[in-house]
Amino acid sequence: MSTQNQEMRLVEHLGELRRRLIWVAIIFIVAFIGGFAYAEPVVRYFKKDAGIQWHVFGIADGLRVYMQFSFVIALIITLPFILYHLWRFISPGLRPHERKAAGIFIAPAFLLFLTGLAVGYYLVFPMIITFMIKFSKTLGVVETFGLAQYFGFMFNIVIPLALLFELPIVVMFLTRLRILNPMRMKKMRGYSYLALVIVASLISPPDFVSHLSVFLPLVILYEISVLISRFIYRKQLREDAAWEQEFYGEKEENAVLHVDRE
Repeated sequence: MSTQNQEMRLVEHLGELRRRLIWVAIIFIVAFIGGFAYAEPVVRYFKKDAGIQWHVFGIADGLRVYMQFSFVIALIITLPFILYHLWRFISPGLRPHERKAAGIFIAPAFLLFLTGLAVGYYLVFPMIITFMIKFSKTLGVVETFGLAQYFGFMFNIVIPLALLFELPIVVMFLTRLRILNPMRMKKMRGYSYLALVIVASLISPPDFVSHLSVFLPLVILYEISVLISRFIYRKQLREDAAWEQEFYGEKEENAVLHVDRE
């Protein structure tokens, strides 16, 4: 392929990427506007569920909370479209079975993100809030919860955890592309655990029990990812063996036919 043709293909790929990014941006903006319109009942639900008296310390705190919830709602709505357009962008470079497998990942990835949100809000975040309240009481201080500060703190914990729940899907996808394999993941296990410890310490209170409570689910996710990678890798080996058998079988058959003709 000439340099000019390569440049033309690169321009075409960049143009396609630009179009897909524009579509994603349009969907996100529309979802953000819709999320802003429905943010109030969502905020009231979280307020009722928390059972905490909130205060506003800044004139723009109410608007900031609306914007935060609108962003999260828009992210949840837009995520399936992001995954779809990502799949459509990379699918031309994949083999037919890889293209089909990559498309199947969209629904599980979205469900894992929602699961991460639920685990973060209903399990990890209450544990952290309980710890913080107990720690404040030992100091004998009056607890005053700021509206924007409360939700900002919540989203800083819940959103990263939800993104980490995408790990099995990412590993599954990279294994399908033959970038990752179970042997490589086992070699990286020590470094991966160290990274998970750092992440757990960043999104949990500064005590061993809280760190461990966040670290263990992340370790389970990583080990599940290793098992998934092993399953896909073994399937790839079987597919490669079947392809080689079929390919060399056809070559031998053609060679026999050629000898017979002679």
